[in-house]
Amino acid sequence: MWSTARNIAAGDLVIIWLTRDSVQPLVVTPGKEFNGKFGVYSHADLVGIPFGSKIGSRNGKGFIHVLRPTPELWTMALPHRTQILYLADIAFIVSYLNIKSGSQVVEAGTGSGSFSHAVARTIGSKGHLYTYEFHEARANKAREEFRNHGFSETITLTHRNVCKDGFTVVDQADSDLPAPWDAIVHAEKALRKDRATRICCFSPCIEQVLRTIAALNDAGFSDITMYETLLRPHEVHTVPKMTPIGEVSKKLKQQETKREHKRRQQIAASQRKKEIQPEKKRKRIFRESEGSKEKPGVAEVTGERPPVVTAEPGIETKKLRLGEEELEEDLSSSLRSINNSGPSVAGITECSAAPPCTTATGDHSEMTEDAVPVDNSTERGAVIVQERPSDSPDSLASEPSKMAVSRVINEVRGHTSYLTFAILLPSVIPGKNPFLLRDSAENKEEDASAVAA
Repeated sequence: MWSTARNIAAGDLVIIWLTRDSVQPLVVTPGKEFNGKFGVYSHADLVGIPFGSKIGSRNGKGFIHVLRPTPELWTMALPHRTQILYLADIAFIVSYLNIKSGSQVVEAGTGSGSFSHAVARTIGSKGHLYTYEFHEARANKAREEFRNHGFSETITLTHRNVCKDGFTVVDQADSDLPAPWDAIVHAEKALRKDRATRICCFSPCIEQVLRTIAALNDAGFSDITMYETLLRPHEVHTVPKMTPIGEVSKKLKQQETKREHKRRQQIAASQRKKEIQPEKKRKRIFRESEGSKEKPGVAEVTGERPPVVTAEPGIETKKLRLGEEELEEDLSSSLRSINNSGPSVAGITECSAAPPCTTATGDHSEMTEDAVPVDNSTERGAVIVQERPSDSPDSLASEPSKMAVSRVINEVRGHTSYLTFAILLPSVIPGKNPFLLRDSAENKEEDASAVAA
């Protein structure tokens, strides 16, 4: 039977949890082994450990969880002999039929016993479940499972065709048959007449639902409703925390400032190029005039190099390749001319090859690599460098770096059948109800006084 002890013993039924969608029932038998896709496990190693333990495989590369059986886990792990009811439908039926401790319930179509186990736990030892199965082999197998799981006192299984032979008296009825409309008449006779009773018909096709509703109307049932239970699984995962709007706006402004800074550098380079062109032309004319006086190829043979212009100490120089020759040119004069040309290019300082530069006034002090230029000055041409604020440990600890979000899976799962519910109102007034007796006595007195008058 299903053990209620803390630790696993030999002969107990356990549920082997492999993955979320893969569970298997297992009867602990010392001397046997369980071979799964996550390794080999000896039954003897399971004896004496608590339910819910995590067991490692022999090679240490896999593990399983050994769980205590419950109706929910049994629904996921049971051997399927027929189509079964799953957790979503079972919970809805038990709630809608108002099945509780002490209820008397009849089930037409035992099948694999999924619904039977859930109802047996709900009604407890004070209630009783009468279940019927017309297939003899399935009935014998289900009866054996009920006995092994400890439900013999709560469940009575009968091999019987309820469509012909009918039911016994019950409070609630659940019909899981190929033709439930044939059993409606027998269900109406079996249900109690001194109180409101409910019935649920389990049909996979809408055509079966229509015929069942017609039979319920003919039998005098009321409040007929049909439901379809669907599952919408949500996929939960973590994503980086969303950046606040203020930081996004700040980054956009910084990018705009960088682009403006680059544009002005391109303008300055274009101005320098225009100033260099006359000098290049003059030197080219000088070389051509000198080359006409000498023999062809003398410069190549002697290996002479043309003169270069040396920059003053402390001023950056730039090498320009002209054909096959290299010239060093002083950039200070061109920069001074650019600074004097107007406010559109004022405040631009030529940076060296290793970024970043510091300010637009020509100061070449060292800066950190995470510095970015930010245009927050009143003068249009000035570019001021501002360091990014460092993330303090307190701020990182207070604000999580990731947040959990959920997304609905596109495929909607869970449909197994349509659930048709109906209520049979009482047709017999109980004689032991004191309130009803008092009301009837008062009515008789009123009738007698009316006759006397």
